Amino acid sequence: MRAIVAVCSDWGIGNKGRLLVRNKADMHHFVACTTGGTVVMGRRTLESFPGGRPLKNRRNIVLTHGGTTLDPEAEKVASIDELLHAVEHDDPDKVWVIGGASVYEELLPYCTEAIVTKADCVREADAFFPNLDDDPAWTVIDETDTDMTPEGIPFRFVTYRSLKAK
Repeated sequence: MRAIVAVCSDWGIGNKGRLLVRNKADMHHFVACTTGGTVVMGRRTLESFPGGRPLKNRRNIVLTHGGTTLDPEAEKVASIDELLHAVEHDDPDKVWVIGGASVYEELLPYCTEAIVTKADCVREADAFFPNLDDDPAWTVIDETDTDMTPEGIPFRFVTYRSLKAK
């Protein structure tokens, strides 16, 4: 399993259910990475998509502990064990944890890699991703050159590898 996330300099990922930085290159990167695979998310992440609809051309699994009714195209699991069972036959390199903050926190110990789009800015955030730079269980294995969003925000793609994935 892998995580994919866009963060600001302080590892903020969202505010009031919205991404912090508009970045078309990041969106294209996300689509290229996840299409044809499985995406794992929480209920609020699913609800943040247009119309609350699952992402096309992907298997959508929602980890939710409530009795929530979901779009019929999304699979619902109520626990990590149930999720791990649901993806046991999937290619682990094509199972993507895509948010939100509590789902990242719960599943990061099961991820072998994290693909992080790092925007060089700080925005008001109410959701954060764990700071992998400060975590000795994670190491950088790849980093692109810095690029710029159309609004002039520097960003780069950084790939981290877990030294302790379960």
